[in-house]
Amino acid sequence: MSASPIAVGIVLAAGIGSRVGADGNKAYLQLAGRSMVAWSVAAVAASPQIARTILVFRRGEREQVVRLMADELPGTTVEFVEGGDTRHGSEHNVLSYLAADIDAGTVDVVLIHDAARPLADAELMDTAVSTARTQGGAIPVLPAGDVLRMSADGLSAIDQSLVRVQTPQAFRAGPLWRAYQDAAATGFEGTDTSSCVERFTDLEVHGIAGSAQNFKVTFAHDVQVAERLLSRR
Repeated sequence: MSASPIAVGIVLAAGIGSRVGADGNKAYLQLAGRSMVAWSVAAVAASPQIARTILVFRRGEREQVVRLMADELPGTTVEFVEGGDTRHGSEHNVLSYLAADIDAGTVDVVLIHDAARPLADAELMDTAVSTARTQGGAIPVLPAGDVLRMSADGLSAIDQSLVRVQTPQAFRAGPLWRAYQDAAATGFEGTDTSSCVERFTDLEVHGIAGSAQNFKVTFAHDVQVAERLLSRR
């Protein structure tokens, strides 16, 4: 009997941290004794539903990130894939790396998480994978809060059903990989994984409960807040 298909968890760490004040890649910032990327990789790898963990690194930083994972997460098996020039390019690279396993049906769900969201936990990863496996796709969402529209007539409230989207985002692997192939063929570049899925597939993407603590470390103040919260773990 063949083995059941598995879920793969991916952490994207190929960005540059100019707004956060980092000298180079903000993924390597130290937060409560561990790099930001290590916190994110650890959360993905800790999910019982995820069988393989992949870290997407910035071009030219392979040695640095391999050494970092060996030092900070010595008991964790991590695969490494070089990223692209954009987020979309990085996602395409890692899906190309997984293509043979996706096409063979051995990988049925792909989860993608940002290294810059170090406060996500394994429970959120599990929920995303489970929802994607049964429903097609999953993204964590939070209410957008008080949002106003500016017009010639002044300010007015807009639809309260608007939400803020977070990661991890998880999708059935086959349609996800086909979507990125179609995107490459048409020159489409998505802002995040779900935008490409929405454009090129019929998957039903379900919103799951996000968390206010699962914020993206973008500015210097975010580093201080994240460090305080992580130090309590």
